[in-house]
Amino acid sequence: MLKRNPMDTAASTPSEAPIRERPKMKWVVILFVVMFAWVTLPWLAPIFMKAGWESLAKTIYLFYSFQCHQLPQRSFFLFGPQPMISLPEVQAVWQNTTNPAILRQFIGNAQVGYKVAWSDRMVAAYSSVLLGGVLWYLLRRRVRFFPLWAVVLLALPMAVDGFSHMISDFAGIGEGFRYTNQWLAELTQYRLPQSFYEGTTIGTFNSSMRLITGTLFGVGIGWFVFSNLGAALTRPKRVRGDREVVSQS
Repeated sequence: MLKRNPMDTAASTPSEAPIRERPKMKWVVILFVVMFAWVTLPWLAPIFMKAGWESLAKTIYLFYSFQCHQLPQRSFFLFGPQPMISLPEVQAVWQNTTNPAILRQFIGNAQVGYKVAWSDRMVAAYSSVLLGGVLWYLLRRRVRFFPLWAVVLLALPMAVDGFSHMISDFAGIGEGFRYTNQWLAELTQYRLPQSFYEGTTIGTFNSSMRLITGTLFGVGIGWFVFSNLGAALTRPKRVRGDREVVSQS
């Protein structure tokens, strides 16, 4: 009986075994570019205000107002003496009010600068989505998928911080337990400067928590989205006979 050469069999019967995956990187790049534009536009609003293009700037403020409270005391400012201004400073140059619907209307002026169209937390969260995408790309061979439970874990600190702010604001802007953070001062036995406990500007506990928790959330979302997109847009690289056949993107 004649025995068939296994190599002849392999040559006559194409193998369909996937040996490697190649993502359609062009779609990942497109998503990255879109996200980059999305997080850049809020920074263009104060630049346009400074340049005198108020109509264009106000269009950006209006567009992003549907996803952010835009409270000036929780926002970054450009072209002013400091990157953030406190609630008393806003009241001094705008209106002496704690009504959030009125406060959010303050865009800025030549004296204090012009605010970014996102709050500090939103800046941290959305910018970190890009960071999550970069981390996925650099570590994609080691960490193929970013699990959903990890996203929830990274989102939990922001949920706690944001919910506590919301509850605190029911007592009035600038009056709740998250504004003074007296509980934290007592917990730490007043070992830190009073300026750390109270307020919302850079260097305070509130600002630090908003930036940190927003960053954690954004990294988790970005890594999860980009890793799943990369997996979904992957085609197997197969072997046909003794020759590799690479799927085209």
